[in-house]
Order: sequence, then structure tokens, then C-alpha cells
Amino acid sequence: MKISISELEDLTARAVQSYGYTDEEVRVISDVLLYAQLRGNNQGVVKLIGKGIPVDPGAGAIAVELETPISARINGNRNHAMVVVHKAMDMVVDKARKSGFGIAGTFNTNTSSGAIGYFASELAKQGLIGFLFGRSPERVAMHGSCEPVFGTNPVAVGIPAEPDPVVLDMSTAAISFYGLVEAETAGRAIPDDVAFSAEGRSTTSPQDAIKGAIRSFDRSHKGSGLALVGEILAGPLVGAAFCGIGDSKGNWGHLIFAIDPGILGDRDEFIRSVGEICRKVKATNKLPDVTEIYLPGERGSLLVKERMTCGEIEVEDNLLVELRKVAGRV
Repeated sequence: MKISISELEDLTARAVQSYGYTDEEVRVISDVLLYAQLRGNNQGVVKLIGKGIPVDPGAGAIAVELETPISARINGNRNHAMVVVHKAMDMVVDKARKSGFGIAGTFNTNTSSGAIGYFASELAKQGLIGFLFGRSPERVAMHGSCEPVFGTNPVAVGIPAEPDPVVLDMSTAAISFYGLVEAETAGRAIPDDVAFSAEGRSTTSPQDAIKGAIRSFDRSHKGSGLALVGEILAGPLVGAAFCGIGDSKGNWGHLIFAIDPGILGDRDEFIRSVGEICRKVKATNKLPDVTEIYLPGERGSLLVKERMTCGEIEVEDNLLVELRKVAGRV
């Protein structure tokens, strides 16, 4: 069903508000969710239905527990991960501006940070090279296994360029957990090579996959290796749970860092050079069945421009019905 972008923005804000968040938290969470939704990323408003994102009754003040001129370790104190990572991003920007490099780790959050490409994109827009790693409860199996041991562990990189930043945002899993939720909500099957049932058999049922395990994004040891790296960097390095050790459902972790290109040379020349690389890549010879060479994040950005131009977006019917129910609680 098609609805206007303005209606989607209003529904999203009211749905987030219905869970008890402050005005500033509503703004941050809505921005991250809409960033994903407008790009066709399954980290969007589907997060607001079902169990949703209620405020944790045990949440306290977000606390910086360890800080140096270039680093910070942040205790999320069970606040929403999008809000905590946003604070971490702001601190990283400030430190990178002053020192050329900034890094922050967050722990003790129990919700998804959403499309972390949002944060990488925001860093790139400010002329910084941004990196993010995240981990979550065990959903993904190591290559050669059917037992969940890793989170879906997304990785994102944002690089400033002209005219638009290069933003790589990828899950190390073949499908995200919310991709399974979205498929279940829509009543559709998933591809037959992305997940195992609890009995270790390939499955096209999102319900069985939720009970079982997801495969790595490339179904090989390389994807599993990247998932392992993410588990380490967003787990023990930042004080979060990992591989089912510790409070895996209540202590998710994230690592975010940024580099000012100016510490290694001329910042403006670097940005121009990245733009030159992008143009060169897009101009390479295409295979017979290829009409366009796309850069990381480019398809999503084009989709956003298209949707903003026409002012409408198509939202799956069942999802829209549920979103309106949640928003109607306000």
C-alpha cells in the first residue's frame, strides 16, 4: 500500500512515542528507522510492531565510564541502542575533530541499533571516515555448524566523497533477524539457503529459522570469519556479552570509530580522489546483462531520492496495519 512520506514520518514518530520515549529520543530513533525504511532496508519500522521497542523499566542514565582524549567507553544502562550509539557518534566526532581520531565502545544495551549505515553516513557527511561494528544475541552459525553462536553482527563504513559519501552497510548474516520477522509478518517464505531449522535442516520458513540458525552472508568460512571479528570487536573489547557468554540478551555491544583524513594528508584532495575512484569504477565495462554499476549504498540513496521526489512510499499491507495500531496508542 502506498502512503505519503509525511504520513509515514508521523506514524513512525507517534509509534516510537507510544513506547514512552522522550522527544529527543523519539527524534533519534525515528531518524534511524526512516533512514532504513526509505532505502528498502529491513531495519526500518518493522521494529515498532510485535513486541516493539518499549523503554526498559530498569534503564538509568547513560554513563561514560572510561575516557581519554581519543576514546570513550559508554555504559548504555539499558537505554535504547540507537540513542546510546548516537551519543557515542557525537563523542567520536568531537574527538576526531580535535585529535584526528576518535573511538567509542558501548555496552549494556538490549535493543537493536538498527541500520548502522545511518551512523556511518552521518560521520562521512562531516568529512570523517567512519567505521561501526555491532553484535546482538546469538542467531548466526559458524560455517560448518547449524548452532547459533554469533549475532547478525553488522559492519558499516562511511567514506566522504563527491558528490555523495560511499556507505557500505552489511550484515555478516545471510538475512537479518528482522528480515525473518518481516517475512513472517508478510506471510512469505525466505530463500532456501539462508537459514537452518532447530533440527539443522535448510528451511524456507521464517518461523523455523527464528528457532534455528542463520547462515553467514556468503555461506562460507569468509563470512563466518568476518562475523567472528565483529563478535570480538563489539563484544569483549567494549565490555559486552559475546557468543552466549554473559547477559547476551541484555548486554549488546557496539564499536564506533572515525578518522579525519587530514591526519594523513590533504583532506580535500582525499575526498576528490575518492570521487575519482567512484567515477572510474562506475565507468568500467559492463557485462551484457548489466545496465548500471552501483557503488555501496548507491541503490538505497537513489531509492530515497525517487521516493522523496514523488512524496510516497510503498509499505507492506500487514506492516502498515500494525504500525497504525501502535501509533494509535498515542
